[in-house]
Amino acid sequence: MSYAVATAAHPNRLRGILQSGGTAVGLACHTGDPHVAETLAMAGFDYLYLDQQHSVGGLASPVEMLRATARTGTTALVRVASNDPVLIGRALDAGAEGIIVPNVESAEDARRAAAAAHYPPLGVRSWGPTRSAYGLGPDPATVNGQVLCLVMIETAEGVARAKEITAVPGVHGVYVGPGDLAVSLGLDPVTGPRDERHRAAVAEIVAACATAGIAAGITGDPTTEADRGFRLVTAGSDVGFLKAGLAAARARRDALTHPTSDIEGDATA
Repeated sequence: MSYAVATAAHPNRLRGILQSGGTAVGLACHTGDPHVAETLAMAGFDYLYLDQQHSVGGLASPVEMLRATARTGTTALVRVASNDPVLIGRALDAGAEGIIVPNVESAEDARRAAAAAHYPPLGVRSWGPTRSAYGLGPDPATVNGQVLCLVMIETAEGVARAKEITAVPGVHGVYVGPGDLAVSLGLDPVTGPRDERHRAAVAEIVAACATAGIAAGITGDPTTEADRGFRLVTAGSDVGFLKAGLAAARARRDALTHPTSDIEGDATA
């Protein structure tokens, strides 16, 4: 199989930001729509993660979204549905420059994810870069030095083993799942992240990442989360922006609508 027609490999911009100690701000795409993904990627953020875990569309393959986001300058990540080497390999072969692996609760889980993301001798990823050759390139050693493997800690068990997880070679960062972590701690998934128990658990994860020299990531306000020690912050998503836009439009519409009481009063006058 020849890859002579492949364009020159390019470095993973997001990995470069994180390795230099910088902070990256990105977006998430939950709809699974290629045009929406392209629009988000063109907005000028550092990364876009394409959700395959809780997405309402595009569950089979993210390849069309990855095609749409190529050459935008935004690093494309895929959050796979589970810690499955097949799913991880397919996402990377489709052109993702990094993966986010959910529900990692132990060093063994982390090693499984890291191995699936790297070619031998660092891992077990099968070589077949049919499309990924156009991104990070076809050379295994080069790709191993550029691909990103982020694991999610989102349970009390994962927090308890955070130091072990962050010490696993090939894991470049930990992405906190605040809702699932809240549920695991017996808290409400929406209001729980404000609870002191939740904040203490998150602080443990951030501290473990700092000790290991890797990035901690979360969804939230970039300034607030950066102040907590996070260096990878997802500032919003397509669904979130759509809901916010609709709420704003609804408010403008309601401002033009007479209160019901006034209408009823006029009718009975």
